[in-house]
Amino acid sequence: MSETVDRTLDAVGPRLKRLRLHRGVTLADLAQETGISTSTLSRLESGLRRPTLEQLLPLARAYGVTLDELVDAPPTGDPRIHMRPIPCGDGSFILPLTRRPGGIQAYKFVLPSGSDDARPDLRTHEGYDWVYVLNGILRLVLGEHDLILKAGEAAEFDTRTPHWFGATSAGSVEFLSLIGRQGERAHVRVAPSVGA
Repeated sequence: MSETVDRTLDAVGPRLKRLRLHRGVTLADLAQETGISTSTLSRLESGLRRPTLEQLLPLARAYGVTLDELVDAPPTGDPRIHMRPIPCGDGSFILPLTRRPGGIQAYKFVLPSGSDDARPDLRTHEGYDWVYVLNGILRLVLGEHDLILKAGEAAEFDTRTPHWFGATSAGSVEFLSLIGRQGERAHVRVAPSVGA
């Protein structure tokens, strides 16, 4: 193998570890999602094992990135972002609209039709959030406020304020969200709360 290929493959392990820690996922969770054993994932992250294509494909899918992003392939000059939806398990999904790590990230959220009397599960975390409704009606519970945002309306707030997003019985809702690193972790890979 060429020296360039060796360097590229040697850099994959630390990149895999950064992605996993950035997303707040454990090795056990990742093993369950990808079908790759925790010991193999650990060896890949530490550089004790070189990744194969059969391992990189499910890892790229789990992280919502392309193979090029996973191995840090040289840029091809194509500025298009190939969006891959990240399912949330409840019929909703998220489309990452930016592809660089760190800084402000843009996402499109799609939530299925909800219930007008849904009991919100308020969350707090570090960061700041900006949302813009593209289609449908978004219910935003922000602290003591229960707000309805329609297409074309936006909201911005400190995410240390307890908050929750949901669709109404009027149908599904699509909205854009600009969030920082802490917000991305809270919104993209949120785990269900136990006993809340």
